[in-house]
Amino acid sequence: MPKSLSLRAGLGNVLFWSVISAAFIGPGTVTTCAMAGSRFGLQLLWALTFSTFGTIILQEAAARVTIASGLSLGEILTQTYGSRIRWIMIALAGAVTLGCAAYEAGNILGAMSGLVLLTTGSSQLITLLIGLLCIVLLWRGSTKLIANVLGLIVFLMGGAFAYVALSVSPGPQPVLHAMVSPSLPPNSLVLIIGLIGTTIVPYNLFLGSGIGQNQSLSEMRWGITLAVLIGGLTSMSILVAGTLVTGDFSFQQIEQALSYRLGNWAGALFAFGLFAAGFTSCLTAPLAAAVTTKSLLGWSEHSLSYKAVWLLVILFGLTFGLLGVKPVPVIVLAQAANGLLLPVVTVFLLIAVNNKTILPAQYRNSIWQNILMLIVVIVTTFLGLRNLWLITQ
Repeated sequence: MPKSLSLRAGLGNVLFWSVISAAFIGPGTVTTCAMAGSRFGLQLLWALTFSTFGTIILQEAAARVTIASGLSLGEILTQTYGSRIRWIMIALAGAVTLGCAAYEAGNILGAMSGLVLLTTGSSQLITLLIGLLCIVLLWRGSTKLIANVLGLIVFLMGGAFAYVALSVSPGPQPVLHAMVSPSLPPNSLVLIIGLIGTTIVPYNLFLGSGIGQNQSLSEMRWGITLAVLIGGLTSMSILVAGTLVTGDFSFQQIEQALSYRLGNWAGALFAFGLFAAGFTSCLTAPLAAAVTTKSLLGWSEHSLSYKAVWLLVILFGLTFGLLGVKPVPVIVLAQAANGLLLPVVTVFLLIAVNNKTILPAQYRNSIWQNILMLIVVIVTTFLGLRNLWLITQ
């Protein structure tokens, strides 16, 4: 008999799965979405609609595989292909860790920027406190505790951005039309790729698979769908808020534009949202690196190697954050690695959810699920290769 899902349990589930939203809404997402709104108005909202539903489809598939088999996505790849792809596993683990380490610096700097806008405090002291708090929370070792903390912050962040967006929105009809009407304005392709790529994040599939064990299908689907929808609507709210910004683009410009048009409260809410986006990603980037590496290489969650991965990611980001230096060469390398990682992971996932030797019939993809997932795989493959091509130019 399927497990019933009470309202209280359902809300707790959404809170738990908000770790996925926390992972893809970081300072990079705030920048990309706000810049899209600043340059193209509402015309690129459709890209966030596509990426939100694409994320739900892929995350549900990754978690379903784990629930049905009891194995994480990385363990399934190892069991299916064995030593034949050992070098691919090591390369994937290295690419994810490198990418997370590079982006951790941006996450810490983003969280610090939000608090500086709010408090005008010492940037170095705030950076150090953020790094130390992340280490304390991750050292506790409870994935559920971290997920719940992140969930609360994501809800607050989403509310802050949504309130600002509603205050500047031209009305529901133009927004809804832009959400479902694809358009390609001149010189918008890079931002479209950025909007989709910043939402459909490859390491999130390993993160969702790694934390999704011991749940029923109904719990998982309810939690993932609502949590990712909240994340997608938050990203859309940031884009709408970005339509107020003209001229040079920076966090300070957004804060000043909102404060000038709506009052100081709007600038303060944006600053809090920026801090929340940075802080949640400060936690999820090292956590995702450790969970993915554990999944791919077969480590224990309590092993020193597992803890060493997330600790190194935080220390890397903290060092660059304290120096105030953005690790541009490493970020470029990480983008290239993630550009290849995204299509590889999505193709592996599509094969896994149709594997008759691992999954019972009721857990395998239906024809419609395969069609929807194949569309997402094709688009993410294009994005990954396109992203790699742009970087190499």
